[in-house]
Amino acid sequence: MNTIMECVPNFSEGRDHKKIDQIVEPFRAKPGVKLLDYSNDEDHNRMVVTVVGEPEPLKEAVIEAIGVAVKLIDLRTHHGQHPRMGAVDVVPFIPIKNCTMEDAIALSKEVGQKVAELYDIPVYLYEKSASAPYRENLAAVRKGEFEGFAEKIKLPEWQPDFGPAVQHPTAGTVAIGARMPLVAYNINLNTPDIEIATAIAKKIRFIGGGLRFCKAMGVELKERGITQASINMTDYTRTHLYQAMEMVRYEARRYGVNIVGSEIIGLVPMAALVDTASYYLGLEGSSPNQVLENQIYGS
Repeated sequence: MNTIMECVPNFSEGRDHKKIDQIVEPFRAKPGVKLLDYSNDEDHNRMVVTVVGEPEPLKEAVIEAIGVAVKLIDLRTHHGQHPRMGAVDVVPFIPIKNCTMEDAIALSKEVGQKVAELYDIPVYLYEKSASAPYRENLAAVRKGEFEGFAEKIKLPEWQPDFGPAVQHPTAGTVAIGARMPLVAYNINLNTPDIEIATAIAKKIRFIGGGLRFCKAMGVELKERGITQASINMTDYTRTHLYQAMEMVRYEARRYGVNIVGSEIIGLVPMAALVDTASYYLGLEGSSPNQVLENQIYGS
């Protein structure tokens, strides 16, 4: 039986479509690799790619795409709403079929070591691959971003796991690791006030006393004249999408703000959507087994 691993690399380019096409190209028409989705956001100035494949060809495609991004992206002139520390900001591996988290961890370390050797980039292992507990949280690793990393990397506790202890001048640093499936879920608010969006995000995220498997920040969508709570649900089976939606709605009321829409970035497990639909429809005892396509094609 085939082994299937997923990778969801995040690249710090969401505006230049020529560069986006070049970065995505290594994932196209490769034996053993399938490009499932890629989405770019101009406000965030960021692209998220979702790709699956057998571990070895997937590894080679990811390494090649990282090389393209390092060549094309110059963070000295990069500006966007999303925090970033590298041209390739984060590269998570997720076990999907006939593989374990330990396999994903091993693959992330192989990729990290090779990326450091080929492109002279400092690599930090995070989440399940982290070399120390304080490096598990991506936000902690990324703190300081590209502009602050030249000094941060000099600290003994922030020496990279692979590569030079000097920030790459244009591509910065990269976090590579293994994790559970994550749902990137953004909730839009009908206010241009970023302080309100940030205050709401602080209330709903776990570090602020909110939902356990929820990370969030406020983001300004200038072209639309609104803001959003940009959310990462790190374990959708234990903290549900509808809980994030309802908590944002609840917190927004104190500012007289309403939700005007939401979006999912990249792909999402069907179970997460079925769970949320069941909540809002008031379904009793529903499950993904009731989805027609699951019965036809297999869940």
